[in-house]
Amino acid sequence: MQILKFKPIYKERIWGGRELEKFGKKLPKEKSIGESWELSGVDGDVSVVSNGTLKGNNLSELVEVYMGDLVGEKNFEKFGEEFPLLIKLIDAQDYLSIQVHPDDALAAERHNSYGKTEMWYVVDCQEGASLYVGFNQKVDKAKYLEFLERGELEKLLRSYPVKKGDTFFIPAGAIHAIGKGILIAEIQQTSDITYRVYDFNRKDPNGNSRELHTEQALDAIDYSVRNDYNVTALAARNEVVRLVSCPYFETNTLEVDGAMIRDFAALDSFVIYVCIEGEVHLATTDSAETLKKGETALVPADVDEVAITGSGLLLESYIP
Repeated sequence: MQILKFKPIYKERIWGGRELEKFGKKLPKEKSIGESWELSGVDGDVSVVSNGTLKGNNLSELVEVYMGDLVGEKNFEKFGEEFPLLIKLIDAQDYLSIQVHPDDALAAERHNSYGKTEMWYVVDCQEGASLYVGFNQKVDKAKYLEFLERGELEKLLRSYPVKKGDTFFIPAGAIHAIGKGILIAEIQQTSDITYRVYDFNRKDPNGNSRELHTEQALDAIDYSVRNDYNVTALAARNEVVRLVSCPYFETNTLEVDGAMIRDFAALDSFVIYVCIEGEVHLATTDSAETLKKGETALVPADVDEVAITGSGLLLESYIP
């Protein structure tokens, strides 16, 4: 199968902006775009191929036709025609809400869906930018509700100042919020379930507050104190550097300078590349594509080897 590229799906958000234009995105005029869904199998927002002989087909159609050749035999057996990962670029020009996502068990019980474990890679940020992940002290439901009702929930959260290249692993259940002035690449399970618990008392353009999910979030939150959310690892020239390894996905950085060969003969999964910097050329026995800053490509599972040339920084993700 050929290497696949897709049309971005843009999402207007109250906290969004126009920074994705610097990432090569042609945004709708006069709209605050907070997210570019680079690769999605979410119902109602399924990605459409933008290149090659399969141009115009959507991702769900391709999984139905090509099955394990596209996603891997074990992935097709487990997920069927649902593509298991969602890839986003996020432009946070204001704080996102403080929120949490349910795990697989709770999501299945309540929504007949998968949960949402995710990771963030900081593509760029303003000086002094920060984000929140987890609690900074011992918390139970009563204490959490007390601070929430006072409008002081952020006082309980661990704040992380960030810089380009910082990486965070956000398991389902971890309370979190992206701060303003941050551009993030997000790799996550295919799920669009979010429990919003605090939105900084802001209003939408019509003067309305956004819906909160206080009750739903209570049983979804992990109240423990953890210090393992920051998983930053420095990229290395022409080396594969592991950032995240979990049951849902593995993600590496590849700092390409010249040429690299990736051997996937033993991997029963598709591979996703997101170009963070520079420009590279991806080549297989069946196809070749150039990947520029801000672009995403899907390498089908039936590909055994990818030759990567050029100069650039890639995020590489697959299901182990």
